[in-house]
Amino acid sequence: MSEISAEQVAHLANLARIDLSPEEITSLTAELGQIVDAVAKVTEVAGPDVPATSHPLPLTNVFREDVHVPGLTVEQALSGAPDRDGDWFRVPPILDEE
Repeated sequence: MSEISAEQVAHLANLARIDLSPEEITSLTAELGQIVDAVAKVTEVAGPDVPATSHPLPLTNVFREDVHVPGLTVEQALSGAPDRDGDWFRVPPILDEE
């Protein structure tokens, strides 16, 4: 079992400005003790010859070739527009300005 005491949990709660009941302090003391024990076990297994990892599988970026593709012409883009003004979409004004 870890060395975390109820007094330490109460002190940390006070520093964090968290109001804990005595039952919550007791519960958190046990939970934090289990967390510290679990970290200690991992530390025992992870020796200096074990490399640190952030992901169990190697990750690589998958890139595709950047191929230029022609876009729509003005006529194609405006073909379904309900209203147009030359080469522009015409929309109703949203501000009372012209």
